[in-house]
Amino acid sequence: MSEVIPHIRPSDTPPKWQPISAIDRRVAGVLVEKAKTTPNAYPMSLNAICTGANQKSNRAPVMQLEPDDVEESLDRLRQLGAIGVIEGYGRVSKYRHYLYEWLGVDKVELAVMGEFLLRGAQTEGELRGRAARMEPIADLSALRPVVTSLKDKGLVVSLTPEGRGHVVTHALYQPRELEKLKAQYGSTGATAPQQDIPVAERASATPDLAAVPPAAVPPAAAPSPTANVEASLVAAIRRDLDELRAQLGQLRSDVDDLSAGHDRTDDELRRLRDSLGS
Repeated sequence: MSEVIPHIRPSDTPPKWQPISAIDRRVAGVLVEKAKTTPNAYPMSLNAICTGANQKSNRAPVMQLEPDDVEESLDRLRQLGAIGVIEGYGRVSKYRHYLYEWLGVDKVELAVMGEFLLRGAQTEGELRGRAARMEPIADLSALRPVVTSLKDKGLVVSLTPEGRGHVVTHALYQPRELEKLKAQYGSTGATAPQQDIPVAERASATPDLAAVPPAAVPPAAAPSPTANVEASLVAAIRRDLDELRAQLGQLRSDVDDLSAGHDRTDDELRRLRDSLGS
């Protein structure tokens, strides 16, 4: 069964999203990921969702959820209107997400939100490589308008200034979680405020450049062409590393999907043998 993508019009019911717990975010992220990457195995059973939630690849942090944890999460998400149960699969209940409507997003935006739900805060370079597993995102220039749109919808926040290494995350954290995350990134590289230094010490520690002869103040050195080339090479290497990490994560995810599919097949064969009395 392929992923069901609704047509969302501006006049539709406004999104109903709200902050949710870490387990609920993981469960919702798994449903988004599998609907896009393995549509033949979607909608998903409770056991399949549990296996996906506990994957070691493309997950941060790695969790060890029990089926009861996942079932309680599914019940909470159903009450919020974020997921639903699909009938017609025999005795095994199957679940699908309604996050297009719940979040009010399109295909590419949901891929980006899905990666946020699975991994949390990350740089734009990491986000592009990972979200491109689910929807085509050619480069950072293609990603940034998507991130801007999600920011406008209140779904994404910046944790560091825009530019190289710009870190972004989703807004579905509980308020205390988000404040802690903002403080964590806001404190990185912070320096002591000037007002914390006594006035007398500031005066003695700061040289009076006006009193220094002009010849004593060296002119600012212009960056050399070699330095510019080296900076460009470093940036390119970083981009390549982001791509390789994302590809490795995809390979690990594919292996996990195959393993989960094998387990499901074994379970179905055992049930079939039991039903036949063999």
